[in-house]
Amino acid sequence: MAHHIEPKLISGNSNAPLAQAIARRMSMHRGVAVGLVEARVERFNDAEIFVEVYDNVRGEDMFIIQSTSNPANDNLMELLIMTDALRRSSAARITAVIPYFGYARQDRRTKARTPITAKMVANMMVSAGIERVLTMDLHAAQIQGFFDIPVDNLYASPIFALDIRDQFRDPSKLTVISPDVGGVARARELAQRIGCALAIVDKRREKAGEVAEMTVIGDVKGQTCIIVDDIADTAGTLCKAAEVLKGAGAKEVHAYISHGVLSGPAVERVTNSVMKSLVITDTIAPTKPVAEAKNIRILPTAPMFAQAILNIWNGTSVSSLFDPKTLEPIYEGMYPRG
Repeated sequence: MAHHIEPKLISGNSNAPLAQAIARRMSMHRGVAVGLVEARVERFNDAEIFVEVYDNVRGEDMFIIQSTSNPANDNLMELLIMTDALRRSSAARITAVIPYFGYARQDRRTKARTPITAKMVANMMVSAGIERVLTMDLHAAQIQGFFDIPVDNLYASPIFALDIRDQFRDPSKLTVISPDVGGVARARELAQRIGCALAIVDKRREKAGEVAEMTVIGDVKGQTCIIVDDIADTAGTLCKAAEVLKGAGAKEVHAYISHGVLSGPAVERVTNSVMKSLVITDTIAPTKPVAEAKNIRILPTAPMFAQAILNIWNGTSVSSLFDPKTLEPIYEGMYPRG
């Protein structure tokens, strides 16, 4: 398809290294330099956010790269204000690339007189002028239905599968673990990709943030267990699940988590846990303690996001990236043994 406009990237402050990595990957794919649009996103003395776009974006296909991670409110407002600046500058289309979609855990009313904040955030984004959303591993798939615009939800599991096949050579000795019943579909999909067994850690909560009891459903004795989930926040549940698995006879426990929120005591818990490794992606910019933790590894998502942006710009399939035959060439050289 012939295009008269180029895809242009602009970044907020939430994850500048990822935005720069996406621009580099797009440059490699296209054979021409793709840079970030020059802009300033800063705060006045009273913490109001101000955005000024220096480059001409009239008629351009714009992609704003901004995770709405901690500080969630500041990063969300940056995204909305940048969208307004681009819309008022006559951009042809505005796509929000949100590697980590904050507020996604507030996707339903869990008790009386509580909000559905994920829906409210979706309304705000559409009202601001965002015309398409590209994200990864939404906490709840139904959030795609909260938007009246197209939403492309990428998955980290194909990246995890590449890494697992590189790190662990014998699938018969692996068991993928869902840390709760609600995550079984995600765990089953990864287990099918790598051709290994599946087990579940059933947890019962007394109240939010506290787990009263955990039970392993399935045989993990002598197995290398791989816990898979979308978010690790304080990592309390994750570390306790690892202990329960070791108690049930697991040889080793590793975890693959899409979004490493890792707030509060999380890094210390992971460092001191029985888990041999925690693998996260870079959808959230790692803090210094996360980057320096001896048993935490970070996998890049830039190759996948770069290709997804190019596919959106070209009007071709984004879901093709879920196929290993499509994804493996994008990560070629990273997993030479895969």
